[in-house]
Amino acid sequence: MSILFFLWSIIVGFLAFNIGYLLLCAIAGRLGHADDVLPAPMQSVNRKIAVLIPAYKEDTVILDSVRANLRQDYPANYFDLVIIADSLQEKTLSELAGLPVRVVPVSFEKSTVTKAINAGLAAIAHDDYAIVAVSDADNHMAPDFLSRINAAFGQGWRAVQGHRVAKNTHSGVALLDAISEEINNHIFRKGVRALGLSSALIGSGMAFDHTLMRAAMSGQTTTGGYDKELEMNLLLGGHRIAYLEQAVIYDEKVANAAVFQNQRTRWIAAQWQFLSGYFRRGLAGLTHGNVEGAFKILQTLILPRVLLIGILGLVTLLGAFVGSTLFWAFPLALLFGLMGSLLMAVPAYLWKQVTLRELLLVPALMLRFARAVLNIRKAFSNFMHTPHAVK
Repeated sequence: MSILFFLWSIIVGFLAFNIGYLLLCAIAGRLGHADDVLPAPMQSVNRKIAVLIPAYKEDTVILDSVRANLRQDYPANYFDLVIIADSLQEKTLSELAGLPVRVVPVSFEKSTVTKAINAGLAAIAHDDYAIVAVSDADNHMAPDFLSRINAAFGQGWRAVQGHRVAKNTHSGVALLDAISEEINNHIFRKGVRALGLSSALIGSGMAFDHTLMRAAMSGQTTTGGYDKELEMNLLLGGHRIAYLEQAVIYDEKVANAAVFQNQRTRWIAAQWQFLSGYFRRGLAGLTHGNVEGAFKILQTLILPRVLLIGILGLVTLLGAFVGSTLFWAFPLALLFGLMGSLLMAVPAYLWKQVTLRELLLVPALMLRFARAVLNIRKAFSNFMHTPHAVK
């Protein structure tokens, strides 16, 4: 029994750390606030902004996104969409040439977002952009997105993360993906900012001081998860990251389970690569008073919620056969704590869309996550592209 209790203590202790972290940030997100500043009518400075848009085989969505993103209320002569065209068809390139955007054709033996972003930065190296924003090829910026970014920089911020929300919830998987996105926004962005720490980055809908981003991206070689490496480089450099809840950018959510699994495989692999590459550096920062880096490492240890639900349910079930109340009661309490943190983090408009169909999908997605973990090796050396569809 002593060996069993020891193993149980390790497993449940790690799960308790996960739930405690999520619950703390969820509560903080409810009590605190984001870093939004409304665009002031008397704002006298319009900073020039380059919006980098990596587009790898995104012929189905890029033209629609470009047209949507050109409809900003920000002065047209103060921003440019820079399309980093990787493996786009000639027809698509021809149509892009007829739009008021900059196109940077690229070709790599192995394509990655890191390479695309660095190619875009190289293309604008000698231009007078003060801010560099990043948008995915399927993203649609709200009309006031760049105005809100500019206002935040007017307040002194040099790195900001906007509020990425779903532009589609037409399928059960897409709705659950949208819910997951908003949980991340509430906990890892709004919640941690309420605790006085930096917002997590998410790969798009973010903006940086041009010089700062160039320095933070220099030397990156990751196959996936460039945003995690970028975030850590900023934090280790002593730069804080704001979260702008009202600076909205719309993102296409995955619509079927197979694509969901492929995407999560890429994300889990990126998380593992980040941990292996930055674990020591992040913790070493504590000796120099850099709490942010260490906190980021702890954040990366948090398991996906779908896996947490599945593991806690399994541990509770197995504990019921041991004979001691402790073995099932404590993990069951953790499961309730997890559900409480999720209830606090999800906006009401999304909860209202949840039906029995979505609840029945959760066990299937747990299995997809398990498969994603087993398949992470192929994501270490290959860029696993998430296909998008016309909306």
